[in-house]
Amino acid sequence: MNEATANWAVTATGEPRGYIDPHALQELWFHTGTACNLACPFCLEGSNPGDTRLDRITLDDVKALMQEAVELGVEQFSFTGGEPFIVKDFVNILRHAAELKPCLVLTNGTDAVLKRLQQIETLRKTKHPINFRISIDWPDEAEHDAGRGAGTFRQSLQSIVELQQRGFGVSLARQMPADEDSAAVDHRFQQLVQEAGYQGEIRIVAFPDFATPGASPLVPDVTADCMTRYQDDASRREFMCAFSKMVIKINGRMRVYACTLVDDDPRYDMGSNLRAAMEQRVMLAHHRCYACFAYGSSCSER
Repeated sequence: MNEATANWAVTATGEPRGYIDPHALQELWFHTGTACNLACPFCLEGSNPGDTRLDRITLDDVKALMQEAVELGVEQFSFTGGEPFIVKDFVNILRHAAELKPCLVLTNGTDAVLKRLQQIETLRKTKHPINFRISIDWPDEAEHDAGRGAGTFRQSLQSIVELQQRGFGVSLARQMPADEDSAAVDHRFQQLVQEAGYQGEIRIVAFPDFATPGASPLVPDVTADCMTRYQDDASRREFMCAFSKMVIKINGRMRVYACTLVDDDPRYDMGSNLRAAMEQRVMLAHHRCYACFAYGSSCSER
């Protein structure tokens, strides 16, 4: 056992580490690359303009994996970045995916989306629906723009309204401080989007601070005892790594990773095909695994 995997199966104190055995491939994520039009200092992917930690994908990169996923019974394709809409081929990728299964796209909803609204509108008649999740960190414009850049708050709000008006489903992602009054914050966001012109209540997905790639924040270990004492079979099946996988492109190769939160750790590289990946046990060794355990964090909307 080398140094990189020495603490894989056991914690620093020698306790058996918690794990998840996947049960089905219900959702397959594609990472479109870490390049982004923004450079948010808190980005869990470390994305910024021109970033190449993870490569940008093309339609040819994803076709075979999508077909394999369909054969395995996948129910949804989801996309994250970086910013998907700076990828030249992305509208074509999304059109192909939505002919196979429903799709979800995570985006910052700024100028990369607003400049491509005419192209996005051509996706309204795909066989399966396409939904979008727009990131607005805080319900306060100044606080949001301090992290993402001047004017981004208003651009993201505009995208929420524009996409809904074009017939797409839209949800909202926000940050979640540990000491917040979640109901009050969600209420402020509902007021915010409705004042901007959104019709009805928007689905809100809140995330704790996941830290940046390569960071090692001190969090409690998730042990095997934790996963039986505080979780049951039903709740373990709700962990993202139990029902989903993420595909990334790194060094020119397409690789399958355990979930959307661990692409900065090569121990979670599960190979190049989905069937083999679904047979592999996922050890809860990443610090972000604790967020899934403690808060029920999930990038999925399923």
